[in-house]
Amino acid sequence: MITDPDGALLGRTPGLPDDVFEHDGLITKRHIRACALALLRPRAGELLWDLGAGAGSVAIEWCRAADGARAVAVERVPERAARVAANAARLAPAGAVRLVEAGVAEALDGLPRPDAVFIGGGATSSLVERAVDALPAGGRIVVHGVTVEAEEVCVAAYRRWGGQLARLHHEHAAPIGRLLGWTPARAVVSWGHLVEGSR
Repeated sequence: MITDPDGALLGRTPGLPDDVFEHDGLITKRHIRACALALLRPRAGELLWDLGAGAGSVAIEWCRAADGARAVAVERVPERAARVAANAARLAPAGAVRLVEAGVAEALDGLPRPDAVFIGGGATSSLVERAVDALPAGGRIVVHGVTVEAEEVCVAAYRRWGGQLARLHHEHAAPIGRLLGWTPARAVVSWGHLVEGSR
């Protein structure tokens, strides 16, 4: 596996190849991850909550993208939490990613206030509301989902707070016998929001 905590080998622009991360398939895929980070807009010294971190790819790329950026990656499944830790050790600046091995709901109360939040799976209306409430003015939130239930959460959030609602589709070229064709990935519903005003 590649080791590149300072970005000297792979650069700092979001959208690292999926295969540089240890994962079990539960990872925000490269093209979708780049879209999420474009909305999250990492800035120097800011803190991201990556809730339901999976492989930790969003938290790690957040930390690589801006000097002094930090992330708290919350993951309840022990095997996935171990992968987050291993990926962060190889690909993020030292100490930039803090792993919290717990369910998201019980972890939130003990976390420092974020500048941005990413929810990559398992979004519920109550979780989104808690995340939005934790953000300061200028804070950003991005929620992704592939299920009908997650889509309903994103649509409800869009209706309540505004922001940007999109359905992201991507396809990869793959062999079909001796020929080449397109293999579609699951569509991802994305809601992104910038918190405005004083809080």
